[in-house]
Amino acid sequence: MIMDNKELGKEGERMAAEYLQGKGYRIIQRNYIKRSGEIDIISFDTDNSEYVFVEVKTRRNKSFGDPEDSVDDYKLEKITETAENWLSDNDIDDMDWRIDIISIEWDNGRYNIRHLENIS
Repeated sequence: MIMDNKELGKEGERMAAEYLQGKGYRIIQRNYIKRSGEIDIISFDTDNSEYVFVEVKTRRNKSFGDPEDSVDDYKLEKITETAENWLSDNDIDDMDWRIDIISIEWDNGRYNIRHLENIS
């Protein structure tokens, strides 16, 4: 089955959530959207007792570099602002938090997942 880019992105987010759950993370919310931007996955790392805001990047190939290369300083700033909005919306001000990237390279049903922690 051939997926368009939107379908590929959604499949990547599903795989990333499953991957995080396998590592013991609790998925709190997916696709949180504010004016400042979007957070693909909001989770809680139970081992480290901290919230984790996850940007998922899925690519078919490396024509444009590794998937995580598309998270530049501007994108990181938007993720940070959106994460701070979520924390404020949920009256959370005394918990540790971080931003991670889940990078997925997808090739005809085979995939490679990389988890880059605390990228900010």
